[in-house]
Amino acid sequence: MIGRVAHPASAEPLRRRLREIDFVMLCAVLALIALGSLIILSASRSAEAPLGLLRVRALQVGISVALLVAFAAMPYRALADAWKLIYFGNLVLLALVGAIGRTSLGAQRWLSVGPLSIQPSEFAKLALIITLSKLLSERREPIRRFADLIPFVAHVAPSAVLVFLQPDLGTSLVFVAILFALLFAAGTPLRSLAIVGAAGLAAAPFCWHLVKPYQRMRLAVFLDPSLDPLGAGYNLIQSKIAVGSGKLFGKGVFEGTQNALQFLPMQHTDFAFSVLGEEMGFVGAIGALALFLILLWRALRTAAVAQDGFGAYLAVGVAAMIAVHVFVNVGMTMGIMPVTGIPLPFISHGGTSLMTNSAAIGLLFSVLLRRQKIHF
Repeated sequence: MIGRVAHPASAEPLRRRLREIDFVMLCAVLALIALGSLIILSASRSAEAPLGLLRVRALQVGISVALLVAFAAMPYRALADAWKLIYFGNLVLLALVGAIGRTSLGAQRWLSVGPLSIQPSEFAKLALIITLSKLLSERREPIRRFADLIPFVAHVAPSAVLVFLQPDLGTSLVFVAILFALLFAAGTPLRSLAIVGAAGLAAAPFCWHLVKPYQRMRLAVFLDPSLDPLGAGYNLIQSKIAVGSGKLFGKGVFEGTQNALQFLPMQHTDFAFSVLGEEMGFVGAIGALALFLILLWRALRTAAVAQDGFGAYLAVGVAAMIAVHVFVNVGMTMGIMPVTGIPLPFISHGGTSLMTNSAAIGLLFSVLLRRQKIHF
């Protein structure tokens, strides 16, 4: 009688790890990356370069997937131990941007590293999620008073100010949204959060002179695009035409006239959703938004099953970051939000953004894989 073949000792732990992987979330992320690659190909190809930015995108995707796997394999608690290094390292990078950063389109937001160009403000979002989650998870007393919020506001303020001065108003507001989401998750009374929000709105008029003229015009044309239809309002007008012309099923991939004739500016970056709406229509746009909703649902589920407060806050922070980006980017393409230059996660062209979001998803997997103390 032939004896039973013994399985390797590592087979059971491997099966346990595989059971803990959220394949729904993984499939949603991969589908968004694939959709983004298709949109970027459509938006950037030309007769001279039929593949457009696809080769660059392929390299970015390869690096991003590697980061996702690396962050998933890394015990997320190690980031809590290194929170000071992450926080001050982030501030150093943002300060370097102000000192030696590369300027493009009136903004100084990039650092050149050899042939590569990175945008530290994207990494800063993840750095703040990690460090804020660490501080909140260590707090023993509940947040009850307005004074209890001051240390957390002070924690975010330096990064927000440095990014605002680049200038990048949109990203600095993302920091604020992440702060509010994590404070809400920590049980902060809505009254205290409302006081902070009201204080910020009250201070806004005093900061108006710090806003660049082109940013002021963006806010003005948001209310009335006809104020500057060939200048600041042009992007918004063309974007609304592109999205509206897609109708129910779209004009077909590679068939968008606003895109192909380059009436739509920055169609592969800030206005990638406009290309999607024109070429895939309402159905394609709803499909993309459904993928984001699935991703947010699984991120919040991760927060619910995390084995500790730090992991739960990480998941809430990642969900807030993605949700704000989707809401603002899609809103600006349809004229219900001001144009701020915030990319659409996994879809807009931009290596730093894609790498940051992929690393964030890797953190979610790290939290899931260790909810029952499964170690690599």
